[in-house]
Formats: sequence, structure tokens, C-alpha cells
Amino acid sequence: MSEIDAPIVNIAGEHVALGPLRREHLPLYLRWLNDFATTRMLEVQPRPMTLEQEAAWYDAAATSESDYHFTIYERATGRPIGNCGLHRVDPRNRRAEVGILIGEPSARGKGYGAEAMRLLVDFAFTALGLHSVMLWTYEYNIPAQRAYAKVGFREMGRRREARWYNGRFWDEIAMDLLASEFESPVLQALLAPEPPRS
Repeated sequence: MSEIDAPIVNIAGEHVALGPLRREHLPLYLRWLNDFATTRMLEVQPRPMTLEQEAAWYDAAATSESDYHFTIYERATGRPIGNCGLHRVDPRNRRAEVGILIGEPSARGKGYGAEAMRLLVDFAFTALGLHSVMLWTYEYNIPAQRAYAKVGFREMGRRREARWYNGRFWDEIAMDLLASEFESPVLQALLAPEPPRS
């Protein structure tokens, strides 16, 4: 991969890295959102998504003042494997919601989602100075619940039988994490002030 084709990276972990959204990835983002096996785990209902709809989402996301969106890259290959972001960032109360999608099926089950979420939360707490982050997941999404727990998220409540899926109702699960419960894996060292020079 040439230097010009290499992804722009903001935060690098051991196996994944986070970088800005890129317009040239729109066909890839579109493919992920048209995979109903993937979208059943998201807030969106499975539906055919057009390039025009995805482009409109991209234009809004790329210019949002209250949301922060990242592409997730597999470090070994540089390939984009998903997206994650902070949503509805509330600076006054220092809180936000988080979301993640591992769009590439071959990248699931490798711990990439937990590591990407750890980097995203590191950005929220260390770079933005937020105090708390929260997310919603579904009762049937056991792998996501395990990944979030590895990062430090705890269940804080449920909206009972609020998600219709596969012929029955399931609970929506709310999970949260406080800055005081999290230790920065990357950004604390990267953003530390320079020591005084003698």
C-alpha cells in the first residue's frame, strides 16, 4: 500500500486503528448497511439502503458539530472493517452515546469491536473530557454485551420487550461507563503535556 493510499489514523491500538470517515469508502459503508445479518444488531430497521441515502448520511456525519464518526481499520492490512462514533455529545453535562458497527463479517469474533470501543471511549474521556458514555444494545446480541463488558460498560437498565425481532419481543439494554472507571490505553500518553525543559 502506497503512502497516499494508507488510511489516515487518529488513534492506533494493537490490532485496530480509528481514522476519519472517507467519501471513497461510501460503497463499502453501503454494502455493510445492506447486509441484514449486520443491521439486525443496529438501531436501524433492515431495509434496502441506496447510495443516495448513504451519501446524505455521510454529508451530515462529516459536517456534524455534535457527533464524532470514525472508520475502524484492521492494522495488519489497513482495510476498513467498520465504523464507530460518539453521538449526541452533550458538553454541558459531559456525556455522549456511543455506537459501533463491525461491517466486515470476517473481522468479527476477533476482539476488534472491543478494542475499537476502548479506543473510542479513550477519545471521549481523554481527548474530549467527557464524564460518561452510554449505549443501547439488544437482549439477543450476546457478543456485543460481552465486548462492552470487556471495555468496562455495566448494565444500567432495560426497556422491556421494546424490540420486535424474529417473531418475538426482546428487551433493549442500556449500558454505561464513567471516566473514573476507565484507564486510557493510548491517548493519556499521546496527549500528555511536554515536560519542562531545563
